[in-house]
Formats: sequence, C-alpha cells, structure tokens
Amino acid sequence: MTTARTLLLLAAFLLAGCPSTQTATKNGDGAKTGETTKTGDKDAAGTDAAASAKADPPVTTPPRTVTKRRVFTGELKSMADFKAYSKQVGTERFTKFIIDVRTNRMYFFDVNIYKLHVDFVFSELYKTKQTNERIIAFNRNYEATKPEFLLCYLVHHTDQDIWTFAFWEGDLASDAHVAQAHKRMKETFYLGDKVKFRPDSTLQEALLGKPGLKGIPTITNDKLYKAAKYQAFTTGKSIGKLRIVTSAKPEELNFSPDEIVILTEVLPDITPVRGIISEQFSTPLAHVALRARAWGIPHVGLKEAGKTYKKLAGKWVLFEAKRDGASLRAATKAELAADKKARAAARKVKLPVADLKMRQLKWLPNIRATEAGAYGTKTANLGEIAHAAMPGFEVPKGFGVPIVYYKEHMARHGLDKQVGKLLSNPRFNKDANYRKAQLDKLRKAVLAKPLDPKLTKEIGQHMDKLDLEAGKGVFVRSSTNAEDLPGFNGAGLYDTVPNVTSAKVGDAIKQVWASVWNMRAFEERTHFGIDHSGVYGAVLVQVGVDATAAGVLITANIFDKQDKNTYTINAKSGLGIRVVQGKKVPEQLLFDIGNFGIKVLSRSDEDTMLVFDGKGGVKEVPNPNKGKPVLTDERAMRLAMAARSLTRLFPPDKPLDVEWLFEGEVLHIVQSRPYIGL
Repeated sequence: MTTARTLLLLAAFLLAGCPSTQTATKNGDGAKTGETTKTGDKDAAGTDAAASAKADPPVTTPPRTVTKRRVFTGELKSMADFKAYSKQVGTERFTKFIIDVRTNRMYFFDVNIYKLHVDFVFSELYKTKQTNERIIAFNRNYEATKPEFLLCYLVHHTDQDIWTFAFWEGDLASDAHVAQAHKRMKETFYLGDKVKFRPDSTLQEALLGKPGLKGIPTITNDKLYKAAKYQAFTTGKSIGKLRIVTSAKPEELNFSPDEIVILTEVLPDITPVRGIISEQFSTPLAHVALRARAWGIPHVGLKEAGKTYKKLAGKWVLFEAKRDGASLRAATKAELAADKKARAAARKVKLPVADLKMRQLKWLPNIRATEAGAYGTKTANLGEIAHAAMPGFEVPKGFGVPIVYYKEHMARHGLDKQVGKLLSNPRFNKDANYRKAQLDKLRKAVLAKPLDPKLTKEIGQHMDKLDLEAGKGVFVRSSTNAEDLPGFNGAGLYDTVPNVTSAKVGDAIKQVWASVWNMRAFEERTHFGIDHSGVYGAVLVQVGVDATAAGVLITANIFDKQDKNTYTINAKSGLGIRVVQGKKVPEQLLFDIGNFGIKVLSRSDEDTMLVFDGKGGVKEVPNPNKGKPVLTDERAMRLAMAARSLTRLFPPDKPLDVEWLFEGEVLHIVQSRPYIGL
C-alpha cells in the first residue's frame, strides 16, 4: 500500500514537476531565521518577465536594486511577521510551515519565494538537487509514518476572520500528528490559541472523533464555505442599472439586458444581465453562475447586499468584483459614455451548418462528433464517447432524432411562418412582456400539433429495442444546434423530460422541440447574436438511470485558473437535476489528477432528493444521507479517471463540462461539452 502510494506521488512529481501540495503551518522551536539574496523581481504574474522579453534597455537605466529577504523563521510573533511570510489569494492569506519530527524544530517559510514544501526543504534544509530517489524518500512524509517532517499550512480566512491549520488533502496524517502540529504551532505563532484544525479530505474528517484531537478546536471546509459573507464567482467590472429582485416566482420575472441585479433568493436560471449579486450562496457550477461566466459579467455572492445597496436601486452603477471583495457605486457620466461605446461591438456565435438531409434515427454508438449538424452537439459528443467504448464507465443506451423532423413539424403546421412574423415584429423585439406571451403561445402550438405518423411508428420501433426494465422510462433530452458550442454552452436553456414512459415519448419530443422557444433560450441567443431562424431542435432519447448520486465535473480548477492539474466536482444524492439549479449547496470536491489528492470544499445539505416515480416522472423523497459524503474517495477517483480519458477524445483548447451519474457503483457519463468561463 505504502509503496504503491509512493510510486503514485513520484508519478505526480514527474508529471507536474513536484507534488502539488497545499501545506499547513506547524510550530517548531529554535529554527534560525534564514536569509536569501533575491533581486527585486515581481511575483508569478510575470510583469518583469514580460518586460525582459523586449529589447535590452539603454545602458543609462539604473540597475535593479538587490534586497535581502528572510525565507524562514522559527516563530511568528506578530501580524507583521505573518504577512511577511504569507500570500493573499482571494479572501485567504496563507503561509506554510514544516516541523522536523526528529528535533521538533519549526520552520515557517516565505511562500512568495517557495511555493511548495518540497522546494523549501531541498533548497534550505537538504541543500541538494531534487532527484527521483530523493523525491521518493521525501514523499514518505505524506504517509501515515513520517520519517522527517510534518508538512502543514496556516490560513487566515479573512472574510470569516477564522484561523486554521491543515495538511495537504492527500496526507495520511494521524490524530497524533495533528496534535503534535497543533501544540508546536501554538508555541510559535502569536495567535496560536485562535487556530483551528481544518481537515481537507474525507480521510482527515474521520480524525475528528479520535482521542488525539481532544481539546483541539476544529472546523470543516463545509462550515467555512457556508459561513462566508463573500464569494467571487466571476471577477470583472460592469456598468448597469441596479435592480433589487425580491421574492417572486421565477417564471414571472423578466430581466433587462442593461440591469445589474441583486438576487435576494436563489433563482434556477436568469436571462442576460450586466452583473449579478447573489445574497444566498450556492455553487460556481449552478446555472446562474455558468450564465455569468459565459456572458463575461461580474458575479459574486454577498450577504445582505440588498440592504447595503438599497439607496442605489434604480440608478446606473459601476459594479466591480474582485477575489477579495466587491464595490458598487454610482457611475459617472464619463464611465457611462465609455461603456456605451464599448458595447457597440457585440459578440457573435456562429451556428454549425445544419444538415437537413439526415433522416435516420441512429443509435448512439453510430453517431460521431462530426454529425453535430444533424443530431446537435450534445448527441454527437455523447455518440463519440459511446463509439469509443472506453473502460471504467457506461453510456446509457439511446438514439438520436435528427433536426429535419423538427423542421418538418414546424413547416407542416405553418409554425415556421408564425416564427417568421414574430421575428420581424418590432413590438416582439422591444417589449419583453409581449415577447414572453407570444413565445408561450408558440410553444403551446408546437405541443398541440400531431407528430408525423411515420415518425411516431419509427420511434415506437426504437423504443421496443431499448428493452426497458419494469419501472424505468427514458430521458427525452434537447440536442439543438444552438447548445454545447465553443463560446455558447446553452446549459439549462432547453427542456429535458425525465423518466418518460413509452406511451408518452411522442409528447415529450414535442415538448423538447417547443423549448427551442423558451424565453430564457431566446434571450440568451439574442445576447450572443445568434440567428433564431437558423435554430433547429434535435432530440436525444436515452434509457433513464435512477441515480443514487449525480452531478457535474469540470476538467479544470474553477477556483484557480493557474492550477492546471485539478478537476472540480459537484455532487448530490439522487438525480442530478438540482445540482445546476443551485438552490442548495452541493458536495464540492477538488481532485488533483497528478497526486490523487481529494480536497473537500463543502458537503451537500439537501433535506430531500429526487428519484424515479414508478408511474413516470420523478418524485421528491427524504435524503437519508444529508451532510454525509456523496462520493467516496474511490468513486471520486473513478470519476476523475473517466473524465481524464474523455479529454483525449475532444479538442484540448477548452476544459470539459462532464455530467455523470452513479447507479450504485456503476458510473454513467451522460454529457460532455466545452466549459465556458476560464
């Protein structure tokens, strides 16, 4: 076990250059303060590096000053000391520390100079080069038996004003190690009495009930996440008219594209606006957060924002979101004029060429990614995955209904002409309330008209071949030619009808077709300059999976753009419909594919979960696992490895947004598309 783990850590080092550890602070005695000579270059942002790429400066340029920086110390006696050795990232300021278990010496080291424990140890303590053999030996300090060091980090969570210390999420530290680290940290850090132990993984959370932690204050990432007063989902700056949205039914809300909105309650979705402030926190992968990323607008979570900015309601404001805080103030005339000029150049998304010749209802393994013009990108991408037949996961059996049948349905009943009249109607394009009413009528008309009898017969034949189990239906899913595209993912714009019985599949297909004209879909396409007349609705019919756990995985760290080695996982019990609605905080994990560390950010706190109803559709039942891990470490590992294999199927320029399900221990992949926002 230990040997295998060491080899995995070595593999991670060879892939990434060194272990991607997030270390925690630990106090030690009498470690002498170290010094190193370092030129006054900038930090990792590379300002000076960029300048050095230009032509050499004239010889008259003054020489760069040389400064001495202390790189480690045995104790931090003040806030000034802590700041000297720490770094601010978002709403957290952190440093790292090492305790030599042989001498009990404490080393707080400057994380602005040494980003990783391994770099500090080899440079300042070993004073030797990193070799494979030495790395293997060093990595044993992450095992249950630690030959040399405890490797920790010390964090001030500035938003909550809470101090914590922690080990890397893959560290097999025992309760005795935690106790030793806590004792030494208290002896050498001036605020040691305020510092709580924070477990970063499921394995470390299991230590909380151990005898060794008796008397040691603790806090979980879940509690920290939910106690935060501020969180930046998408940073940036924008100008708009401030609107405070109080309690209302989502279906009754209309938004203007020039608004900056404060949402006092969670909305499952939203149409284009210029900025979003959410009073209730959810997840960066909820639909509202995904919309903001795709639109390139600032979006933050800020408690009591409506109360704080009440006096600015109805006024034109400048909203700026940063990692460590947000500001909102009245915009100046000059800022308004500059903003108007900048918005003149609107972005455009080009739809793939529509293939109206393909008429075959194809099974998923026979559909390739190149057939997106006929079957929509969602079905085409999933067909590519099914065709690859990769080990480690399954793709639920299903078939695609190409876009030509949507076009013929609209033309057969004169609905295409109705669409044309609406798109050329000035009132329809200017009046949001009128537009919403007319789209409602159009959708009802699409549903009311009968399907082509030949298509109905062919669908029935395919349904018979699915050989559905008793009590299981199909998911009838949208796969338009205006979703899952680079620069436009269209998440949540169109309808999915869950657990449909065979007798109702025809009606469900029409419902998906009608959703091409959902208000939120229309507004989103307008925002991106998409020609509505060129949008067609293909459909994916798939065997339903009565999931015990479901969610989304992004093949990137959405909290840190610089981290190229970590996947973000959101998970909930039951069907995954609510993960992206964002009404409750899901389980959030960060999985490091280099060293297989799993960091727990939050646990799902839902009282209920969605499961299949034996009569068709879904129903809500009590969640028996509220607050407990949704994904075991083994499941998270399998999911991450499956996602990594998917990255080999698609272009590498964008991270993947992967939807997944677990039915017991069986992993299913049900969608993969480009992730928008990084």
